[in-house]
Amino acid sequence: MKIAAIDIGSNAARLQISTVLHNADAVSFKRVEYVRFPLRLGHDVFSFGSLTPESIERTTKLMQVYKLLMELHEVEGYMACATSAMRESENGHAVASYIKSETGIPIHIIDGQKEAQLINNVVVQALDDRQYLHIDVGGGSTELNLYLNRQKINSKSFKIGSVRLLEGKETKGAWTKMEHWIEENVDSSREIIAVGTGGNISKLFNMVSKLSETTTTLAEIKRMKNYIAHFSLDDRINKLRLNADRADVIVPAAEIYICAMEWAGAQTIVVPDLGLKDGIIQLVFEQLSKRKKRK
Repeated sequence: MKIAAIDIGSNAARLQISTVLHNADAVSFKRVEYVRFPLRLGHDVFSFGSLTPESIERTTKLMQVYKLLMELHEVEGYMACATSAMRESENGHAVASYIKSETGIPIHIIDGQKEAQLINNVVVQALDDRQYLHIDVGGGSTELNLYLNRQKINSKSFKIGSVRLLEGKETKGAWTKMEHWIEENVDSSREIIAVGTGGNISKLFNMVSKLSETTTTLAEIKRMKNYIAHFSLDDRINKLRLNADRADVIVPAAEIYICAMEWAGAQTIVVPDLGLKDGIIQLVFEQLSKRKKRK
């Protein structure tokens, strides 16, 4: 059985198609298709307040492509979720309705809490009993989740994101609110480890020296951020071989991870290959399983 997830973010829209694998009582998901396209919806919304006709047309075309790919893979179930840009757009819900009428794909515009919950459902599997601060940086928002003994203690969404910072559109006082939230919720008497998810931390992690297959240090993230920042945008693309839509946002995204880690007192960060799309995949599987049981 194949299932799929569509994640429409502020910077890019992703399609992931996975095969469901059964081994005894355990279920796992193997990625068989992954497509990422830089729509940059956040540029419209954070600058003008709504999605432009050009962005609506591009998003509609992309959903048509994703639908064809899902049909070719004979996907049995899927879900499309849109995050910060579309939920803040004045015409976000109208655009979602239009895309459904044109493509048949219903887009669920989810709030920060739901976004964090979906990511939490898969990230928690990579944790142990220690205290963790999960930092998920998107184009338009940053979701923070605090864990202890593999249980989520608290969570908060902040209007700080890589595209939002690039456009200079971060909400007034958002940095201070994030700092205060971390200081109030992290138990400074316990060891704290950061967990990073999002495309930018995954790319940074691929470029730094590592402590293990999934772990690196705050010092390494700082070093790589400063290294990349010394290059012009053209050189980041041509010399560092970063994608154009990654080259301009990776430094502001790194700044968010660094600040959150410093405020929490975390010296190491775990970077699992997980994100919102994986949370959506798991939810789709659970919903399909419930339907089959009812039959």
